[in-house]
Amino acid sequence: QVQLQESGPDLVKPSQTLSLTCSVSSGSIGNSYYYWSWIRQPPGTGLAWMGAVGYRGSTYYSPSLKRHISIYRDTSKNQFALQLPSVTPEDTAVYYCAAEQYWGKGTLVTVSS
Repeated sequence: QVQLQESGPDLVKPSQTLSLTCSVSSGSIGNSYYYWSWIRQPPGTGLAWMGAVGYRGSTYYSPSLKRHISIYRDTSKNQFALQLPSVTPEDTAVYYCAAEQYWGKGTLVTVSS
């Protein structure tokens, strides 16, 4: 089955860009018919889908995120990534990468000076 693992910083300062990577094993980003998603869960709230990159490289973003986030894939590394610019403390959350029923364990990112 597909396995996903998030990686990135634990702490980001306000106004910086948050960059996270999801490494995929037992599945090919370029050849699998999945939508590779980023989802987050701020403390005390529910899950929020942020966006996804499709198997052909098309991207889809949540309209609730007014900032210009970026999700892209690197098929040579079998990874996909998230960039969230101009973070604020409200972006503190557990960030998950997922593909349908397959989810990573999540990584807590705190935005604080």
